Amino acid sequence: MKKYFICCLIGYLPFLAFSQDEKQTNEGVFVFPDSLKSLIPINKQSLLRDVDVIFNSRMAYNSNFLEGNHTLSAFNVNQLRFEIKGKIHDKVYFRFRNRYTREPIPGNLDNISRSVDMAFIRLDLSPTTNLSIGKVCADWGGYEFDFNPIDILTYNDVIEYADNFLVGVGISHTFADKKNSLSFQVLNSRTKTYEEQYGSSSPPSISASEYPLALVTNWRGSFFKGKLETTYSYSFFNEAKGANMNYFAIGNKFNAKNFVLYYDFQYSDEDLDRKGIVSDIINSQYQYAAQDVLYVENWVMAEYLITPKINLLMTVMNSNHSWKGNPDSNGSSKLSTSYGLISTIQYMPFKDMNIRFYLAYTARKYDYTGYAERTFGVKDYITGLFGIGFVAPLLVL
Repeated sequence: MKKYFICCLIGYLPFLAFSQDEKQTNEGVFVFPDSLKSLIPINKQSLLRDVDVIFNSRMAYNSNFLEGNHTLSAFNVNQLRFEIKGKIHDKVYFRFRNRYTREPIPGNLDNISRSVDMAFIRLDLSPTTNLSIGKVCADWGGYEFDFNPIDILTYNDVIEYADNFLVGVGISHTFADKKNSLSFQVLNSRTKTYEEQYGSSSPPSISASEYPLALVTNWRGSFFKGKLETTYSYSFFNEAKGANMNYFAIGNKFNAKNFVLYYDFQYSDEDLDRKGIVSDIINSQYQYAAQDVLYVENWVMAEYLITPKINLLMTVMNSNHSWKGNPDSNGSSKLSTSYGLISTIQYMPFKDMNIRFYLAYTARKYDYTGYAERTFGVKDYITGLFGIGFVAPLLVL
């Protein structure tokens, strides 16, 4: 039946309309009448064995809090990303993933909807080397970004405010020991043009670059029989003429029998404030995007499998926001720090299906320095999010 479902998905049909003379066998399997024709020729249908269709889903009943006071409770589709991927040739692989919880607005730089996470083909140049072309996931280091988005209830600030999926090309090579790999990507630095991204907030001294490109390199390693894994990266973004971004991400994963510990360090030094966090803080006094800003983050997640069906997770994170280019000689470069704590209990009732029911609470605190409070009128605040729901990459075909 897989071939018929995929035919309909490719044709964007909402359902299969069976003819009236269809019947069901004793085993409970529908037998399709001869009058039902496949949209894909018989000689092509063997390709579908290597194609997967996935609904990456997270849905919950969420309760929101501000300064300890309840503000809203409602059912919410936090994540719904449709994915189809697989091999269409011995050396050609494709992947497409679309996010239905984001507006489908095309970027005027890359000409593809921002709701599309990935749309690329991968060519296997050799058993250890491959080339990817299209809209890809920027190969940043760190495990927070490596996770399927449905598994991260709340992102730390750098990943939350970054353009994570960009159009370009990339090459990856796995070394002979199969424990280390190296990748290199050349990508657009944004999904939008400079004018659309910054608009009237563009500083007068800065203009758009003719080559808004990003270079990303990543090294992944495995040590001590897999007990320690790493994913480290360096990225250089040409944001505008004379305005670049240097981004370092260091991810570490420690594996034990039923326990996994992750630690990420993120460092983003930006000549022009791409994340916009510092610019939002100072906009009461400065109409332009901040120049010479720095974001430094730490992210730790511990995961402990109590029983085969019960999993505990605890995430602790912080992000520091600094304005190194502050023109106030008596001012401070450090403007704010955000903190996050996420505690989660997961229940996994099925051995043969990756669906997890969860109960989680996310607490965030946004702490501004005294200088930022006095100068820009910002105030500290605390948010909370209590959720009960499920998360699953539903492999339907």
